[in-house]
Amino acid sequence: MAELILYAIPAFVLLLAVELWSFRLAADEELVGYEARDTRTSLTMGGGNVAINAIWKLVVVVVYAGLYELTPLRMPADEWWTYVLLFFADDFSYYWFHRIHHEVRVFWASHVVHHSSEHYNLSTALRQTWTPMTALPFWAGMALVGFAPWMILTQQAVSLIYQFWIHTERIKRLPAPIEFVFNTPSHHRVHHGANEIYLDRNYGGILIIWDRLFGTFQGETERVRYGLTKNIRSFKPTRVAFHEFAEIAHDVRGASSWRERLGYMFRGPGWSPDGGEGGTRG
Repeated sequence: MAELILYAIPAFVLLLAVELWSFRLAADEELVGYEARDTRTSLTMGGGNVAINAIWKLVVVVVYAGLYELTPLRMPADEWWTYVLLFFADDFSYYWFHRIHHEVRVFWASHVVHHSSEHYNLSTALRQTWTPMTALPFWAGMALVGFAPWMILTQQAVSLIYQFWIHTERIKRLPAPIEFVFNTPSHHRVHHGANEIYLDRNYGGILIIWDRLFGTFQGETERVRYGLTKNIRSFKPTRVAFHEFAEIAHDVRGASSWRERLGYMFRGPGWSPDGGEGGTRG
């Protein structure tokens, strides 16, 4: 997995440069474009994620290898259909990982990093969490049904690389059959929108079919306002990385009962005891 991501870095850098150049070449007032401090923060978050994962992935491999050894099931590495199943199993796992990270606040505290930019460009794709530990349970089932750890981690990397290019305003809509099946820039712009109609929509990784099946799909119908419902207005990497964890701790300390404490942690990021809006969403 690490090798795949490292091989992709030159392409990431090249595409970033091309997109930045395209904004300067053809100015469009309706597009948000780039902003130096925002891009610097996104790149810093991405670099931190790579460094942390260099260590954390060792834990992931140990856990998945342990689960793989516990099960008698095996997906044969020399059969083509194994990789078809791997693709769909990974994308299905990603959908639920992504959805839960929006619907449960303690998970959202990790994922909110990716939504904290008020810009939407290829650098936003690199704005990744510094607490990747919350992702571990969502692919554990794949190890238990017989996918080898190297298969799981490789397909995760393929999905991550695919999702890089959909973080752009420069591509409007693709042909209808592609838009119907795959996650595209249009669908993912919706996902990054703070507009009320766009909240908690389009969780897909490579495919958008899971959103269509589970009722979380929303097409792009109005101009997207990027970021959070309550933006943090900070380019400081440590604040971007941990601000929602700090907000949860603050809310838990001020809670008057265990019901409220658990609610602040495990209900949605907009939950509050009085039914009002709390926390940030995006």
